[in-house]
Amino acid sequence: MTGFVSFVGSGPGDPELLTLKAVDRLHRADAVLFDDLSSGPILSHARAGADLIGVGKRAGRASPRQDQVSRLLVEYAQIDQRVVRLKSGDSGLFGRLEEELIALRAAGIPYEIIPGVPSAIAAAAAAGIPLTRRLSARRVQFVTGHDISGGLPEDMNLPALADPMASTVVFMGKRTFPKLYEVLHVHGLPSDTPALLAEDVSGPDQRLTRMSVAELADQLRAEIGDAPALILYGPLAEG
Repeated sequence: MTGFVSFVGSGPGDPELLTLKAVDRLHRADAVLFDDLSSGPILSHARAGADLIGVGKRAGRASPRQDQVSRLLVEYAQIDQRVVRLKSGDSGLFGRLEEELIALRAAGIPYEIIPGVPSAIAAAAAAGIPLTRRLSARRVQFVTGHDISGGLPEDMNLPALADPMASTVVFMGKRTFPKLYEVLHVHGLPSDTPALLAEDVSGPDQRLTRMSVAELADQLRAEIGDAPALILYGPLAEG
């Protein structure tokens, strides 16, 4: 068997943020299984004739189950195809990478992991801010805003997330942030902590909105919108 799978981090969506290795693997792939946020102009780097299969998951939309995605990876590799599993941001950050690796290992299929620009890093860059600062922001923490059921995870480290001296990035958290803010405020997070809502990062409809965590919670209670987004809060979010 000569099949091989390349897990490629596509970055936040701007094709100019792809790595040279990512572009090379797309050029050589027989099949590309891509996330929604990795579609569009990024797929122009795939070679002519390659199978392009959308397997992305978006809240509130019909999408393939994880076991179906893993099975497709295995099936393509078993017929000696060079496969790119194209994931948004970096594959190792809230990208369900581990489930797919387990399936490949069980089937004896070789693979590689090619890093991509994490969307959190791209969001901070777009906003013109660092994620760390001596003395006032020595720690960065990434957290998912929902569990497997779509609700706020119940096992979050709330004291850590309420630390006003840390830069915190919430992935997939627009629906649950109002509730998260309530519990964090109880744990000591000041209501005037700066926050940044970064929508469609690096895309044509990019929107960066700065406000306090309390104001952001109020806004998201009233309207969520469909744009993919990250929430950053902490001492640097105000820019």
